[in-house]
Amino acid sequence: MTDYDQLDAWIDAHFDEQVGFLQRLVQVPTDTPPGNNAPHAERTAELLTDYGFAVEKHAVPAEEVAAAGMQSITNLIVRRRYAEGGPVVALNAHGDVVPPGEGWTKQPYAGEIEDGKIYGRATAVSKGDFSTFTYAVRALESLGAPLKGGVELHFTYDEEFGGELGPGWLLRHGHTKPDLLIAAGFSYQVVTAHNGCLQMEVTVHGKMAHAAIPESGIDAMQAAVHILNALYAQNTLYKQVSSQVEGINHPYLNVGTIEGGTNTNVVPGKVVFKLDRRMIPEENPAEVEARIRAVIAEAAAQCAGVTVDIRRMLLANSMKPLAGNKPLVQAIQKHGEALFGEPIPAMGTPLYTDVRLYAEAGIPGVIYGAGPRTVLESHAKRADERLDLEDLRRATKVIARTLRDLLG
Repeated sequence: MTDYDQLDAWIDAHFDEQVGFLQRLVQVPTDTPPGNNAPHAERTAELLTDYGFAVEKHAVPAEEVAAAGMQSITNLIVRRRYAEGGPVVALNAHGDVVPPGEGWTKQPYAGEIEDGKIYGRATAVSKGDFSTFTYAVRALESLGAPLKGGVELHFTYDEEFGGELGPGWLLRHGHTKPDLLIAAGFSYQVVTAHNGCLQMEVTVHGKMAHAAIPESGIDAMQAAVHILNALYAQNTLYKQVSSQVEGINHPYLNVGTIEGGTNTNVVPGKVVFKLDRRMIPEENPAEVEARIRAVIAEAAAQCAGVTVDIRRMLLANSMKPLAGNKPLVQAIQKHGEALFGEPIPAMGTPLYTDVRLYAEAGIPGVIYGAGPRTVLESHAKRADERLDLEDLRRATKVIARTLRDLLG
C-alpha cells in the first residue's frame, strides 16, 4: 500500500468516529449574535485533548469582545511539530454561526443524519471542517512516517463579525505565523480569491409627529425610502462592472435590516437600516465607501429637515492570490481529482472570509474543505443546513494526502 492508500484506509476505518465528533460539535450552539462562543471552544478543547492533542486556549479580553458586539471568544491552537526543514501549515475553521432562523425540518443543533447527510447549523460552514482538519492530521500521524515542518489547527470564533477577534487577534498578538494556510471551504473547487465586504449602519433622523397632523413632523421613513431607492439604483449600475476572477461576477449591495418608528399613528422620527456592499477584488475599498457615503448624503439632502448618521460596521478586504500558494493548489487539485473523479478548478468566490487576514499578514492560503459545489446546495445561513457525508470523507482524504505531500 502507498502512503495515500494507508491514509484513505485509516480515514475509512475511523469515519463513524469522525461523524460522531462532528455531531458533538454541532450540538453546542454558537449563535452569533449574541456570540457566546467560549463554551463551544471549551467543548472542542476537551474532545481534542481526548485525542492526545495539547490545546492552547486564547481567550480574547472581555472588553474587546463586548466592543465588537459579542459575549465571549476563546480561540484555539493545536501545534504539531515534526522535524526541521518543512513548512508549518495552518488549518483554520470557524465555529461561530448565524442563528438558525425559521423553516427548519430538522433540529438545528441535533446533528441528525438522514439519507447520507448530516443536518444542523454549521455542519457545512464550518464545524464540518473542524472534523475534516482534525481527522486529516490524525490520519497523517498514524502513518508513523518521517515528517518535516508542522501543522497547526486554528479553531476560531469571529468569522461572522469579520474575523478581527478570531484569526486577526491571533496574528496581531503574535500567537501564530504559519507558512501556509488551508481554510474551511467546499470540496469541488479550491478557492484562491474572494470578495471584500463593507457593512454600514445608516440612521435617518426626522421629527416625530402625530399621524393626524403629519405636516408638523419630518418623516424619517419617507426619507429612508428615498435614500434606499438611490442605493438600489447603484445596485443596477454595479451589474455593468465585471471581475476578471473566475467565480466572481460583479459588485452588489444588500440592505439586510431596517427598523424605526414607534407606532402606526406616529410619523416616524428615526429609521435605521444596515447595508452590506460586496466588493470585487479589483475595487478599492476606500473609494467604494466614499461613493456609498456620497450617494446617501446626496439623497438625504433632497429631503428637507432630515439628517443622517453613517457608521461603518465592517470593512473586510478582498483576498487576492499570493504567489506562494501554488504548492497548496497543485496538491489539492491532484488529490481532489483522484478522489472526486473530476477536475478541481482554482477560482474565486463571491463570499468574504477571515482568510483575507492571513493573506494580509503575507501567509499564502487557499480555501478548501468538506461541502457541496455551491453555498446554495449546502443551505449555509438558511434552514436545514446539511453536509453530504461522502463529501466529508473524501475531503478529509484530500487534506490528509495534501499534508503528506507538503510535509513528507
